[in-house]
Amino acid sequence: MPVAERRLHPVTPFRRAWAPVAVLAGWAVHDPNGAQEQLARLTDTMLLLGLAVLVPVAGLYGFLSWWFTHFAVTGSELRIRTGLLFRRTAHIRLERIQAVDVSRPLLARVAGVAKLRIDVVGADKKDELAFLGEQEARALRAELLARAAGFAPETAHEVGEAPAHELLHVPPRALALSLVLTAATWGSLCAALLVPTVLWLTTHNLWTVLGTALPLLGGAGAHSAGRFVAEFDWKVAESPDGLRIDHGLLDRTHETVPPGRVQTVRIVEPLLWRRLGWVRVELDVAGSANSVLIPVAPRAVAESVIARVLPGVTVPQELSRAPGRARWCVPVWWRGRRLAVTGTVFATRHGLLRRSLSLVPHAKVQSVRLTQGPWQRLWRLADVHVDTGAGKTVTAGQRDAEEAVRLLHEQAERSRTGRRDARPDRWMTAG
Repeated sequence: MPVAERRLHPVTPFRRAWAPVAVLAGWAVHDPNGAQEQLARLTDTMLLLGLAVLVPVAGLYGFLSWWFTHFAVTGSELRIRTGLLFRRTAHIRLERIQAVDVSRPLLARVAGVAKLRIDVVGADKKDELAFLGEQEARALRAELLARAAGFAPETAHEVGEAPAHELLHVPPRALALSLVLTAATWGSLCAALLVPTVLWLTTHNLWTVLGTALPLLGGAGAHSAGRFVAEFDWKVAESPDGLRIDHGLLDRTHETVPPGRVQTVRIVEPLLWRRLGWVRVELDVAGSANSVLIPVAPRAVAESVIARVLPGVTVPQELSRAPGRARWCVPVWWRGRRLAVTGTVFATRHGLLRRSLSLVPHAKVQSVRLTQGPWQRLWRLADVHVDTGAGKTVTAGQRDAEEAVRLLHEQAERSRTGRRDARPDRWMTAG
């Protein structure tokens, strides 16, 4: 029996109608002088005629691109057909789906619609359905996750969205204070104050100072403000389909950290956060763009969430320092090189001012390498590199050469046994 195809929300044509306008805007930005010359040649009548043609053409393009876009959930795949002139059909195998995220930009929230982004194992780019009604997007997300978990097509509609238990909520006040206590914020502010002062002492030209100070001050505030807007009202919740992350002040995003797909977890501890006991948690997920798990939280709370992401893993508290002779290869900073290997993870830490502790479960190690430069050979030192499935590398630097060789062989064995005993990378089926 043929599967009924569905269209996107009727508001979609208005969003796609901007494409021809965006093409003209891109040309103007790429060649501003040529665009200015062309505009100077046009009379008011020609501009009005151009608008009279452009607006209907843009509207027609938006309508036709919406009309020729369909999607359907079949017995084994999600099928998306797009394209006005050149047709494209995406066949997304349901068992290959590892995350389905719901994104609601500001204007979409006003219109009551949402964007659905589908993350598939082995795909570099996410397919998306933009836009769907908010309720329809949530229902489709729940159906796709249920089908990915192995539910039958006739029961997937009835499963509904899995319940979630909130693990963490980052208060806006804590987020704002953490951004103030970030070295990047203070570095930008110092540059915004120092550079204009030097220019004033050397040039005594007010316009030069203002032309330099305003962009620097704007850039100093824009970075922190952008992070605050993106990470506002950050929530982490646990559900049968993984950890859910909700965040955003203007554009609200609902992401899912798939179970079993996390390759590396990093605990970042900036210098000015240590007195407050705060950390930031980042992660690498195979085939996903997810990079932040917790923007800021007390260390104990962060470690409790990490235990949910990496079941059975305990964050090592005692790490061994690199040998003292490593100071001849990496002066001063050798003190920040630490290593710990437990029964579950390969953990390395680097940095003195901004510490970063990387945790790699043994089951996620794809390869282990040992490197040794000529200067390291002189001081009997070597680096051990651990490669993960997310294309990232974690390095235990400046280790004793004999210890490094032993680590190489032992880690290779731990990786083999870890992969053999690891859980399959599948969605949980418990509700």
